[in-house]
Amino acid sequence: MPQKNQRICTARLELTRFTGTDKEVGDMIKNWISDPRIQREYGEPAYNTRKELLALLERYKADPYRWAIYEKKSNECIGQIAFCKVWNDVRTVEIEYCIGTEFQGNGFAGEALSAIIDYSFFQTDFRRLEAYHRAENSRSGKVLTKSSMHLTDMIERFRREGIRPETEVCYCITADEWELMDHYEKEVQIIHNRR
Repeated sequence: MPQKNQRICTARLELTRFTGTDKEVGDMIKNWISDPRIQREYGEPAYNTRKELLALLERYKADPYRWAIYEKKSNECIGQIAFCKVWNDVRTVEIEYCIGTEFQGNGFAGEALSAIIDYSFFQTDFRRLEAYHRAENSRSGKVLTKSSMHLTDMIERFRREGIRPETEVCYCITADEWELMDHYEKEVQIIHNRR
């Protein structure tokens, strides 16, 4: 279990717990959470006001496996990354992420994903990370293709639901595979924010 208020820093990003401050809410609305195309990927509605966001933010703030993605240069919340499914019995998690449209195409999603993969195997007991994208979501596909994850026929979500993925493209990486790679992200730092 990650420690409370843990942050992860990369060269261009800071991944932090959600706080629900006025600035953060404003960034979220401006950059991604009010965009129906982005929210559709999560099965969530678009949120346009702080009032609409309150219940969702309470869930986000309580989730130890969900990070707001801040771009250091602009100091804006540009998206999120999370373990959207956690199966402790098989030490497996599923990762989801999003980046606001204006910030896409700059490698931010890949940088955040790489940091979370390293964090997961350095700091947690999880042994397998999984993700998937819908076939039509080519942008998310590019992020996963460039990551250290690899294609797989099945992930835990679909196994438990008894579904054979047809329009979903699945990826995974195990701790054993990760440990064999010369990939340690030198610029990634895990920081215990004690504010």
